[in-house]
Amino acid sequence: MGNITIVILLLAIITALAEVADRVKIPYPVLLVLVGIGVSLVPGLPVITLDPDTIFLIFLPPVLYSAAWTTSWPDFKASSRAISLLAIGCVLFTTTLIAVVAHYFIPGFGWPESFVLGAIISPPDAVAASAATQGLGIPRRISTILEGESLVNDATGLIAYRYGIAAAASGTFIFWLASANFFYVAVVGIVVGLILGQLFKWIHLITPDNPVNDTTLTFIAPYTAYLLAEQIHVSGVLSVVACGLFLSWNSSKIFNHQSRLSAWSVWETVIFILNGLIFILIGLQLPVVLKHIKDHSFTTLLFYGAIISVSTIVLRLIWVYPGAYMPRWFSKRIRKREPRPDPRAVTIVAWSGMRGVVSLAAALALPLTVNSQPFPHRDLIIFLTFSVIFATLVIQGISLPHLVKWLGIKPSDEELREEQEARMKIVTRVIEHIEENYSIGLSDEVLNQIKTKYEIRVQRMKKEQTAGRISEQQVNDFLRVQQEIIKVERTMLGELHREGKISEEAVRKIEYELDLEETRLILEKADSN
Repeated sequence: MGNITIVILLLAIITALAEVADRVKIPYPVLLVLVGIGVSLVPGLPVITLDPDTIFLIFLPPVLYSAAWTTSWPDFKASSRAISLLAIGCVLFTTTLIAVVAHYFIPGFGWPESFVLGAIISPPDAVAASAATQGLGIPRRISTILEGESLVNDATGLIAYRYGIAAAASGTFIFWLASANFFYVAVVGIVVGLILGQLFKWIHLITPDNPVNDTTLTFIAPYTAYLLAEQIHVSGVLSVVACGLFLSWNSSKIFNHQSRLSAWSVWETVIFILNGLIFILIGLQLPVVLKHIKDHSFTTLLFYGAIISVSTIVLRLIWVYPGAYMPRWFSKRIRKREPRPDPRAVTIVAWSGMRGVVSLAAALALPLTVNSQPFPHRDLIIFLTFSVIFATLVIQGISLPHLVKWLGIKPSDEELREEQEARMKIVTRVIEHIEENYSIGLSDEVLNQIKTKYEIRVQRMKKEQTAGRISEQQVNDFLRVQQEIIKVERTMLGELHREGKISEEAVRKIEYELDLEETRLILEKADSN
């Protein structure tokens, strides 16, 4: 079976499972991993090996870039202290204590390979975090912290991973030198990303607005940021994240409406495919993971996997709760600047520690030999990594929606009010602009037609039922009739097309206009409900 055939079959499975996941109410990543494991156990099927270089080069840059693009820079900045405590503090804390657990509970595990294992499994995964929390309606601050952590912590984990391998090779570890190199690699990686972000912003601005070219450039940017940073031996992860955050913040200046619609549609499809492939490939790695482990019984392997998995989950809980409250005890400035954390929100952050494909790729990328000797316990490290990924995805991924519901967590009223106020200010300003600039020169009929559209939005947001006002039912009727009219337009367009009375170019142009209008109506109808 050729590689192309395998990819097509996997894409078909991914698409089908996306529909199943919505019906059975199981998080999409969890279902993909479980099905991947099931498929891998079918006798006679070829073993699919996950190439670490493919993950780091093909999958990682666009996935990180997409996550950075949808992360708000002001929110990220406002939550930077919490993000740093998790992405740096929690990762290093977990790395160290997992090393202690592995060294003392797994016979023969030396300190170097113990620290390598800790570095591999310490960072939660960006894809898993966003996929597991999507659609749960959690407050924006929680989403920002989880997404921000998962964007930055891969850099911390991968840097610690490199120094762990170096320590295993040399037999020595100089803490101050590793710390200095850590900050050098991180800071220079961020600088490279910001410089490239400025460069791509300039390219977008000097080139004509073209949706195809603009969308293509959004794919070139993350790979350029990652490859250039890795070429000079700094953090490619932080370079991609910095570039994505910078360009996202400036997107309104560099894209027109067509480019935004085009890029959003293309990226939504590509990320869906990449995420699906990532999680199903994780499940398909089980035969590869078990193939070379012959020194331990399966029962012993499960025991070791349970110890490391439970430790990983518990260590995050141990770190998150004190990390949320202790800084407030010692800093008056933090107490004034930041609201007191809601214990329910802290619980969600503590429980959202799903590991993913970066950890598995790092484990598979372990060198076969060190100083002409086999890398100690390499196969066992890979199995333990797989165990942690499986345990966190299944246990935490499945239970997280129920935990959110049980805790009664919903978007805060302040967030909803902020959005409502912004919409009201925009519409009010538009009505003022119409009255100030178009009262003279336009007939009353035209002026009323223009103003009615925005006045309906005002009434819908106010939801006032007093006499003379447009009721909510009338607003819904207005939107429904507009959608029905668009269907009539589409029917007439189809008849003209079949009869050959309109060119293909004209059909596509009119269809595009109707698509934009229908999308606007759907969004307005969703807001009114």
